[in-house]
Amino acid sequence: MYQDYMKQIPIPNHRGTMIPFTSWMGLGRSMKQIYEQPLHYLTNILLKQWDQLRIGSEDEYKPLDTIVHPHKAEATIWLIEEIHRQTSSHFHLASLWKVDPMYNGFVDSIFPTLEHTS
Repeated sequence: MYQDYMKQIPIPNHRGTMIPFTSWMGLGRSMKQIYEQPLHYLTNILLKQWDQLRIGSEDEYKPLDTIVHPHKAEATIWLIEEIHRQTSSHFHLASLWKVDPMYNGFVDSIFPTLEHTS
């Protein structure tokens, strides 16, 4: 059900805002607010992992938007989001959620109205 719903949400095709960000999760939060869309569970998990990868690096405390251009970073997240929405198996998601009792923390509570369902 979750995967079927996420598959129906169109990826925004016009983006004109340059979003400043200091972390991947921060950029994801900003994108959710600006576009009023959820990000897929797997995208949220990936953004968290990318932030964790920075721990201990020499640029750990440097804002990410000075390392990765904001337009490239946002485009990367939308590309990954499209892959997660269109190709993820609901069986795979169920197996991940079964071993992670806190999975709800990475499922966004934004539910846009889909055009063909209203």
